[in-house]
Amino acid sequence: MYHYRGGIIATAIQSIPSSLGAVYSNIPRYPQRLGVEEFWRAAYPAMYVARQMDVRFKELFRKGLVKGTVILVSGNEASSVGMTMPFRPGKDPVALLHRNLASHLLLGCSPQAAICQYMANAQSPTHGKEGNVHFGDAANLRFPMLSHLGGMLAVAVGGVWSARRNGEDAYGLTVIGDGGSSTGQFHESLNMASVNKVPVVFIIENNGYAFSTPVKQQYNCRTLSERAAGYGIRGRTINGLDAFEVYGAVMDSLELMASDPQPVLIESMTVRLEGHAVYDNAEYIPDELKAENLAKDPLKFARAAIIKNCGIRDAELSSIETNLQAELDEEVRKALDIGRPDAVSVPMEVFAPADYPAIKPYSAKNVRNTHAINTALDHILAENSDAFVCGQDVGKYGSAFKTCKGLIDRFGPRRVIDTPICEAGTVGFCLGASQTGSRPIMEFQFADFSTEAVSQIGLNAGTWFFRADRPAPLLFRLPCGGGVTLGAFHSGEFEGLWSRFPGLKLFYPVTPQETYEALMLGFYDPNPCIVFEHKLLYWGKPGDIEFDGGLDKACRPRKYAEGGDITIIAMGAMVEQALGAVESGKYSADVWNPFILNPLNFEPILESVRATGRLLVVQESGGIAGLGDHFISLAVRECFSKLKCAPALVSAPDMPVPFAKELEVAFLPDQGVIGRAIEKMIGDK
Repeated sequence: MYHYRGGIIATAIQSIPSSLGAVYSNIPRYPQRLGVEEFWRAAYPAMYVARQMDVRFKELFRKGLVKGTVILVSGNEASSVGMTMPFRPGKDPVALLHRNLASHLLLGCSPQAAICQYMANAQSPTHGKEGNVHFGDAANLRFPMLSHLGGMLAVAVGGVWSARRNGEDAYGLTVIGDGGSSTGQFHESLNMASVNKVPVVFIIENNGYAFSTPVKQQYNCRTLSERAAGYGIRGRTINGLDAFEVYGAVMDSLELMASDPQPVLIESMTVRLEGHAVYDNAEYIPDELKAENLAKDPLKFARAAIIKNCGIRDAELSSIETNLQAELDEEVRKALDIGRPDAVSVPMEVFAPADYPAIKPYSAKNVRNTHAINTALDHILAENSDAFVCGQDVGKYGSAFKTCKGLIDRFGPRRVIDTPICEAGTVGFCLGASQTGSRPIMEFQFADFSTEAVSQIGLNAGTWFFRADRPAPLLFRLPCGGGVTLGAFHSGEFEGLWSRFPGLKLFYPVTPQETYEALMLGFYDPNPCIVFEHKLLYWGKPGDIEFDGGLDKACRPRKYAEGGDITIIAMGAMVEQALGAVESGKYSADVWNPFILNPLNFEPILESVRATGRLLVVQESGGIAGLGDHFISLAVRECFSKLKCAPALVSAPDMPVPFAKELEVAFLPDQGVIGRAIEKMIGDK
């Protein structure tokens, strides 16, 4: 039933929900705007249930039945309910924060599911694998939270951008606290949203404290919403204790975005009625401020508002509250009866299953790695309308090493995208885009710059399938390695660093054939994949590409030489150095490149070690930085009885890569060093 209120169509909510099952259903969402009466009928029960859940979580924590970081939401209910109510579950990407329990409920999470999550029992949404506030529903675009503050903002931006790119009229909501607004990714995400005109509502919930640090030590501007001007977007500060004011501000923003799809920054001034979490007594907050905050309790304001605006008597509302509490207590009792998770039945996989499609064959004669990369990217973009390439200077410039040359002319700036200098934000953007129908390919200018995005790649994207039960198809390209006189900050490999994060697939090709196959595997895999592209090999030895379209056959280590005296493992530019040493010394050696560094298919190499009884690992990275010690450890554990001597490692020194050519030449392992290591192990041949 529709009626007009102030010229805006609203759906009448006829009664106040008195049961948990009705509290969160049938609420009109954007573009329908609720009048004040209908709003409070829907909003107050949601606020009340969130507060009562807070009370029960504290009780359960004290009894040892709930553990972890039990963040308290009391005081934040008005902001959470008002900002979330316009958004459409499953259509609008949302990234919430730890004090937004009421928002989860309004977007489809049942109280039972939330209680189970806090108890980490067998029926929790994350199967007990994630902490009590780190849950969501990625399939319905309620993205699970990362504790690294600011890390989820870009995910929402990318999710909305991709959804709209695919024809959806999506809008986004993302939340940060006053403390989190000090992080670099807050800036990166706002800037990316502004530059790309992505309609996301950024909410800063300002309750005066970041844990125990007051806002006077967080920022020096008058209001945090003033920062919007620096991004060329709209900003406003609102009373976050009045849920209807918050709702109106968000609805106003969405209505403006319909004609001008720019992000909006809203600072919602709230209070924290208790400590940061259940274990925090908030001794650092002055007693007079505590008393002031308690007097501002938004739930008391909301209760008075529903009585005033909805014509309900206090006794009738008390009866509804009693019913809600009774149902909530029953939900807690049910959750207590649910068993604990066990490692046998809980899915503990870190990788989504890979079912590679058959793709077009490709062949080329006498080409270098730069050609293999450009051709692979061209094929991917031509055959997959959901794919896009992004990174710094990948457009007209064709990327730092010209591997993207000409792609923007063939596919346009919506599919070959120059990004701001914000590696972490761009990775988060790509992760969000991967959840709404896009297949991102991100190029880092240099592998060294991937360290700017450690939390996003390693802790957010890498754990996504484990935490969210959803694939995250992402391809990251890392131009790496030395030998081209670029110095310490442009010459690292970092394969050792990225191998330490579960959930990432790593490819390190050498030849043009391997390079083409690695990019195809990385793109068509449903997991976050990193392809290491050694810069020296961009212009290295030319070779042929004969790819028959079968990706499964490409998932294997690569063998370049055969011999019975020693097994040599090398990666990147060190493969050519190892082969040169073997050839010049006429050694009898098996020379291998693992190719896929994680998950490692090491058995063929172990068979070689068992046969030769000797293992030499050659790596360009320093001894503590690369994977050589890991390879040696595996060989010793699996082949100890077959070894004729201790395995050896040839590596660069544990120091930054020097700049001057003469120093870099002395720094990098070469054929002479490798040959002497071989002779020491097998004798002078």
